[in-house]
Amino acid sequence: MTLLLKRSEILGLLDVPAVLRTLRAGFTAAVEIEPQRIRTELPGPGTATTLLPGTIPGIPAYTVKVNAKFPQATPALRGVVCLHDARDGSLLALLDSATITAWRTGLAAALATDVLAAKTARTVGVVGTGAQAGMVVRGLLALREVEHLVGYDVDRARARKFVAQAGIPGAVVDSATGVAARAEIVVLATWSREPLLTAADVRPGRHFTTLGADEPGKIEVGADLLAGARVVVDDVRLAAAMGAVGNVGLDERSIGATLGEVLSNTKPGRQSAAQVTVYAPVGLPWQDLAIAWPVYQAAQATGIGRSIDFLS
Repeated sequence: MTLLLKRSEILGLLDVPAVLRTLRAGFTAAVEIEPQRIRTELPGPGTATTLLPGTIPGIPAYTVKVNAKFPQATPALRGVVCLHDARDGSLLALLDSATITAWRTGLAAALATDVLAAKTARTVGVVGTGAQAGMVVRGLLALREVEHLVGYDVDRARARKFVAQAGIPGAVVDSATGVAARAEIVVLATWSREPLLTAADVRPGRHFTTLGADEPGKIEVGADLLAGARVVVDDVRLAAAMGAVGNVGLDERSIGATLGEVLSNTKPGRQSAAQVTVYAPVGLPWQDLAIAWPVYQAAQATGIGRSIDFLS
């Protein structure tokens, strides 16, 4: 039997601290199989992406994710995460991929941001106040004290709503540069295809997390900003091929470490209070498993979700 889990059910079963622990374990585990992120253009306005296989040592399952990405649609991302039994390939569950992707990306980014940002940083800025940025802020609130939130979005009303619902004091500004001027930690989560911030917008000791540059052509921070910063990624090869690093013409030499290396203490993250740090992930298949597996276990324990026999 295969368990079907929709968005509202996934949200009801999510345990943020538990997922953060699983993500940390996943980043520090040895990579057994090279991750694959396969993307292709479609005849219309969208793209199709597949991520596989999602594996974490000690979890007896793996994931395969299939997404359609249409920037003008709401939501822009639609698809499924297939959770398979690693012993015989049985399809254990189908989960909404938009929800899984938003949460795993946001919480992984929160973990990285907390590790790389200055320990004294208390002001968080958000450029692009959509669901993705909301997950990062929620994760950060579980990891460190945040005293003030600064938001910017091309949709000013959405930015005002985002800041108002965050539960901490905040303000809305008129530009990405306005966010960078006021925040010690800046999270970018947009569809931009040109730099929103450059080296001229950087102050010593700041941290930037760029989530939008997760496929070819997408750019949020300029090459000069990255060249002057300590850049940490989730996967070196993918970041240079289709992420924030490669999309601005830089190569693997611009990357200081992976988050796994930083968490494992094999390479340093932030090296001084004045250093500028950047986390520039692409997104890895095993991160889907870090959400899907605990959600599936919770659903099994509580009887939530609908079961279907695809082989009947």
